[in-house]
Amino acid sequence: MVAVARKNDLELSLVEMDHGHQNMNTLDQLLKVAKASYSCRHVPQSAMKTLIVEGVRPQSGDVVLAKIDNIRQHKRIEDTCGRRAHLHKGDTVILCYGNRYAPDQFEAYIPDDLEPCHMVAAGGIAAFTSSRHSGIKAATQIKPIGLIGDANGRPLNIIDWAMPEKMLPSRSLPMITAVVGTSMNAGKTTTAAHLIKGLSRSGMSVGAAKLTGTGAGLDVWLMQDSGAHKVLDFTDVGYASTFLLSIEELESIFIKLLSILCAEKVDAIVFEVADGLLQRETSALLTSPLFKKYVDQVIFAASDALGAYAGVNWLKQQGLPVKAVSGALTASPLAIRETEDVVDLPVLDPERLTAVDLDLL
Repeated sequence: MVAVARKNDLELSLVEMDHGHQNMNTLDQLLKVAKASYSCRHVPQSAMKTLIVEGVRPQSGDVVLAKIDNIRQHKRIEDTCGRRAHLHKGDTVILCYGNRYAPDQFEAYIPDDLEPCHMVAAGGIAAFTSSRHSGIKAATQIKPIGLIGDANGRPLNIIDWAMPEKMLPSRSLPMITAVVGTSMNAGKTTTAAHLIKGLSRSGMSVGAAKLTGTGAGLDVWLMQDSGAHKVLDFTDVGYASTFLLSIEELESIFIKLLSILCAEKVDAIVFEVADGLLQRETSALLTSPLFKKYVDQVIFAASDALGAYAGVNWLKQQGLPVKAVSGALTASPLAIRETEDVVDLPVLDPERLTAVDLDLL
C-alpha cells in the first residue's frame, strides 16, 4: 500500500491522505525544493510519483526523501551536478540508503525502518551510524519522510538506472592500472589523478573509475578534471556503496565498469580501489582471479615507509604486478628516502607521475 506519513511526524501541513496515497501535487512541491544528491543523479524526477511509508524496510540503493534535522559533520551535500550545496535545518533532500565503511569518518548501516538516522556521506548516503572517528563530529541527523516510489508504489532504487554492461573486446584491451593503498587518505585518488594527467599529456586517451567505496563525487570530479576522457564509479552501475557486498557483486562491478570504459576506445584505464588492503571488500577484490586477469600493473599509495613496505610485500604475495609506490609519503623527502631503502620499486611523487615522458606503462 502506498501511503504518506502522518502530519505530526513530518510537520508537513500540506500533506493529506487520499485513500492511502500521497497527494501528487504535494509530492511535486516537495521534490521541486528538495536537494537531490550525487548518488541519486541518474534517477529522473519524472519517475518519482509516490511516497511509501508503511511496511518499509529500506534496501541499499533505495531512494528516500528526508528532512535535515540537525547539521553536524556534513554541512553540505554534493548535488547531481557536483556542486556542494549548503544545508540548512529543515531542508528536504533526496538521498539513497547505503552502508558505509570509513575508518577516518563513519561506520554506518542501513536501518530496518524509516526511523531517524544520518547522512553519512556528502554524496547523499542515508544510514545509521554505529561508530565514528574521534576527530570528527557526529553525523548530520536526518528524518526520513518516505521512500520515493513509482506510480505503482514500488520503491525506486538506483540500480534501476544502472548503465548496461558492454561486450568486452576479445583482445587488445587498454593498459589497465590499479591504484590501491594502505588506508583511507593514503593518497590513492591524488596518485590516480596525477597518473591520469601524465598519461593524458603523453597523448593517451584515458578512462578511469572508482571501483569501491561510498557514493560521493569528489574523487570522480578530480579524475575528470585531471584529463580523463570518461570517469565512472560504482554508483553508475547501481550501487550506493560497496561495503558488505559479495565477491560476485564486486567482480560484476569491475567487469561492468571495465566493459563500459573499453567501449569508449580509450588507450589506458586507471582504476582506484578504496580503503586499505585489509578492508574486507578491497582484499576480496584484489585477490580475485578475475581482477588479476585484467590488471596489468598496480601502483601502491602509502602514508609512510613501513606502510609501503608491508603493502608492497602483501601485493607481491598475492601475485599482483606492483610496479611503483606513491601516495601521501611523497610529500616528505625523508619518507621517500626511507621507502627507497626498503622497497625495490620507484617512488613516484606527483611531479614524476605527471611527467610527459612517463614510462611506467
